[in-house]
Amino acid sequence: MFKMTPNILKNLITEKATRLYPFEVRAPYDNVRGELTNDAEKCNFCGICAAKCPSQCITVDKKNATWQCEMFSCLFCGICVESCPKKSLTQELAHRKPVREKEIIFIQGEVKAKEIPNDSESR
Repeated sequence: MFKMTPNILKNLITEKATRLYPFEVRAPYDNVRGELTNDAEKCNFCGICAAKCPSQCITVDKKNATWQCEMFSCLFCGICVESCPKKSLTQELAHRKPVREKEIIFIQGEVKAKEIPNDSESR
């Protein structure tokens, strides 16, 4: 008990070592890999990001043009961002705010019809 007394007195006098997160947020570092976002207009729903994801948190349905990501499973490694051929995936500089419920990012795109070449154009 007496060995801890100087430590206790020092901690009472000095400045706090912690911050009151989420009220006091530290500025993000350079090149931080934060929250994952997808631009539905650029995305062609190819599924490469889902195949490359090590935690398998991304699911893509090319037929219905849907993309979803379970954020609690995401490792924020950035492999999906690097492998996206259309560069529709990006990572923000800041992490998402704490939440009480599981969050799933769901994006609905437009189903793109296959272009059939006209016979007159091919001749």
